[in-house]
Amino acid sequence: MHTDVLVIGSGISGLSYVIKMSERHPDLQIVLLSKRNLLESNTRYAQGGIAVVSDFELDSFEKHVSDTLIAGDGLCNPSVVDFVVREGPARLQELIDWGTSFDQKSDELHLEKEGGHSASRIVHHKDQSGYEIQKSLIAQVRKLKNVTILENHVLVDLITDHHMSQSAFNRCYGAYLISIKDESTIKITAKITVLSTGGGGQVYAHTTNPKGATGDGIGAAYRAKVTINHLQYVQFHPTAFYPKVKGNTFLISEAVRGAGGKLITKSRNRFMSQYDSRAELASRDIVARSIAIELKKSGDECVFLDCTHFTKNDFKKRFPTIYNTCKKAGFNPENQPIPVVPAAHYFCGGVQVDPNSKTSLDGLYAIGECSSTRLHGANRLASNSLLEALVYSHRAVLASYEELSKIDIPSHFFTTIPDWNDAFTVSSKESKLVDSLCKEIQETMSSCVGIFKSSDSLLTAEKKLNTLFNQVVQWYNQNKLTPRLCELRNLVSVSYLIVKQSQQTTENKGVFYNHDNE
Repeated sequence: MHTDVLVIGSGISGLSYVIKMSERHPDLQIVLLSKRNLLESNTRYAQGGIAVVSDFELDSFEKHVSDTLIAGDGLCNPSVVDFVVREGPARLQELIDWGTSFDQKSDELHLEKEGGHSASRIVHHKDQSGYEIQKSLIAQVRKLKNVTILENHVLVDLITDHHMSQSAFNRCYGAYLISIKDESTIKITAKITVLSTGGGGQVYAHTTNPKGATGDGIGAAYRAKVTINHLQYVQFHPTAFYPKVKGNTFLISEAVRGAGGKLITKSRNRFMSQYDSRAELASRDIVARSIAIELKKSGDECVFLDCTHFTKNDFKKRFPTIYNTCKKAGFNPENQPIPVVPAAHYFCGGVQVDPNSKTSLDGLYAIGECSSTRLHGANRLASNSLLEALVYSHRAVLASYEELSKIDIPSHFFTTIPDWNDAFTVSSKESKLVDSLCKEIQETMSSCVGIFKSSDSLLTAEKKLNTLFNQVVQWYNQNKLTPRLCELRNLVSVSYLIVKQSQQTTENKGVFYNHDNE
């Protein structure tokens, strides 16, 4: 298959890019790749909403910029923060125009407050904001005549000059993909390729990310020698429900603390004011570290988020998804504190891009969580991720179309790109061994590269991951490619990058904390 534009990933960044590019340039052919079905993405699980300045009487761009810079702990790019914040209202209005419904109060947007924010500015749809956004964007995409949708396909590798016998263009030419259903490998060549593959939370044993968040775009970009940075800044969300729900880590939204939820220990002591004057509304890095310290002191398995002081039915009305999930697990938030622990949540780094989403490789763009824009610095401010996705998707449309109009590659060139070599047979041991290796990676990262690290723990992780990497390479070279093996390659590569970039970091900032840097 050949197309003008290949978009890999179907969250808010990929979908909004496709809608805009298609509507502005209906003559272009666009292929949208979704790892599973279109609805299954990191965006779907975003509960809180989008941080956008809407109430200019009580809020301002300057306040939002300041809050973002403070949360980022000195590592944000101030110019990036400024244009993302200022472009937010226009991008939000586009979402609304595409049919997204947000909660209202007295004919105006209802705004929540979350940790690190100095004003109420979170636009939301109850506690299902991501799901509402995803549904509305999918409805728009399905109307587009020039968009081909491929669901249940996993990114294998980006096509670059490395795959060519000779080429003088030095750029990305599309990607190799593998079908989850029949495990056949296909080639899609493209003039422009856009990575919108999300993060890689599955490198950890406990993550709020869905199963598909295995760092596919970051891993593929790394193999294509594209610049990757700031992966050491992995944000842990302070409040994930404990224990897991049907094998998955369920997020308890930051908005619950914004609405008045209080963190307490098992002995019912409220502790956050000991660590920060903002208490529960401190930024996520501070709250997550504080909880980890309390758990280490007490030896308890979790702390609790107390919402029993909410007025009758208030919790159920404002957070219906969280309420129902807790109830099914045997907890009633209206009269019982919710057990919570920190869990891996968001990559502040990734594929390095410029202010127009361009990577270090011509023809390749990256948007959303897989990218590193320097908006978040060392710690993402709550609900800034969906904002970033919208702003950078818009800029990527403008920049990639401009590049597209200047590309001078003869059409017959793309026919010379080789198909994927898929000559191996499947091993009957594949599933069990791959799952075992994935589990080893997750356990290594969780025990050695979590909220707190040390030089020794990072060295232990490096040695273990080196061994695992060699096992993965050997298995990859000797066996037929499968979707799960693709994920394993990415998990071990992204984990190793996190460790190496952590070892090079000598200052504790934001979400990064190495005891030996004290």
